[in-house]
Amino acid sequence: MIKYDDVYKIGRIGRPHGVKGEVTLRFADDVFDRTGSDYVILAVDGILVPFFMEEYRFSGSETALVKFCGVDTKDRASALTGCDVYFPRNLADDTDGELSLAALVGFDIVDAGTGKAIGRVEAIDDSTANVLLVTEDGKMIPAADEIITDIDPKGKTITARLPEGLLDI
Repeated sequence: MIKYDDVYKIGRIGRPHGVKGEVTLRFADDVFDRTGSDYVILAVDGILVPFFMEEYRFSGSETALVKFCGVDTKDRASALTGCDVYFPRNLADDTDGELSLAALVGFDIVDAGTGKAIGRVEAIDDSTANVLLVTEDGKMIPAADEIITDIDPKGKTITARLPEGLLDI
């Protein structure tokens, strides 16, 4: 059984494209550029299910058209509309040490100076030039090289050296 701790969200299935089972996938992670995986995981009625891809092609910088094995009609494709799409963390970890920002969701942030827990990453805010790691309690930590000193994919921790007063903002 696949657990949510073993995956991270990379996008969401949109509407069907055509009548042969193709769907639109809106993604927020460049995992397709970094790995050769032939499957993704969809949350179907709250259950994580692997779906193998027959083919996919990009239709924009954040959109792909995907044909899943066994999804051959518009009706079957429609049933997937709105499903969140996830990617296995273990496959993302095998990409030459490069983790995407989306893969950091669920990681714990620890203060490099004190060793104290700051919070768990709930979301990534990349709506501005300064990307922020947003914790479950709303703290915003810049995802800058000057602040993030270490990322441990196995331990799912991010070590950050925070400027004084940053958490008081």
